[in-house]
Amino acid sequence: MVTPMELKDIDLNLLVVFNQMLMERKVSGAAQKLGLTQPAVSNALNRLRKLLGDDLFLRTTRGMEPTPYARQLAEPIAYALGTIQDTLNFRSSFDPASSNRTFTVGMTDIGEIYFLPRLMEAAARIAPGVSINTVRNTTVNLRDEMEAGHVDLAIGLLPQLNAGFFQRRLFTQKYVCMFRRGHELDGRKLTLDAFRKADHVVAVSAGTGHGIVDEFMKKKGVQRKVRLTVPHFVAIGHILRSTDMIATVPERYANECLEPFNLTAVNHPVALPRIGINLFWHAKFHREPSNQWLRGLIFDEFSDP
Repeated sequence: MVTPMELKDIDLNLLVVFNQMLMERKVSGAAQKLGLTQPAVSNALNRLRKLLGDDLFLRTTRGMEPTPYARQLAEPIAYALGTIQDTLNFRSSFDPASSNRTFTVGMTDIGEIYFLPRLMEAAARIAPGVSINTVRNTTVNLRDEMEAGHVDLAIGLLPQLNAGFFQRRLFTQKYVCMFRRGHELDGRKLTLDAFRKADHVVAVSAGTGHGIVDEFMKKKGVQRKVRLTVPHFVAIGHILRSTDMIATVPERYANECLEPFNLTAVNHPVALPRIGINLFWHAKFHREPSNQWLRGLIFDEFSDP
């Protein structure tokens, strides 16, 4: 029978080194971030290996890769350390009016079109010194970047962000069909037969949950004449404006495109499932004041009543 380990047997600093190694995957990188020497980090890892009876990290061509046991420990240890740090700094606060902080938010091209104009307007009123960077959810390892604190929040349809993350629903929306005004389909109900016969432009939007549309129509046996496939939504408005193609797009994105590109949107002939757009943040930063402030601002501006 394995004897349960007691907290008194563990030096908290060893767990701090373990957590930093998970983020850096290099002894040199962890040492630099912690202000320690490389031998000190190596010694701490060796002590923890003996205590836990596991190698924890193995040297590979990609750096120090965590063992399965280390991966199992990663989330609860990161959460525990974050909670301890939050508790020790409970007097800290965030004053948006005087802050010069830069936030990084993960979102898609649709998110940038829909969220950023209103978000920046609100931030200018409340926090004129605050800056916001955006990153594509598909161009970074979003899970790791949020855990490391490099990305503060993410917005969208992101089913891959589950364990270790908090999320809050902003709104749900349906899909619509969008095409140029004056199109032969304009002014009449779009039937399933007409939908099948039309030429389509499809946005793949890898790394998001929007692929549910293609999967759903495939299961229902709905065939489309796909003439063009693009990796994102941002070009859809430009394409539809000067062609006879149609596109299946989220309703709120469509609403932002209608006037600028002289388009129209109609109810979709396929009963597609509604999608939920959520706000995500890592559990480590659940009580971090600046993160709380930005979450609250986004929720106040964009959540459904």
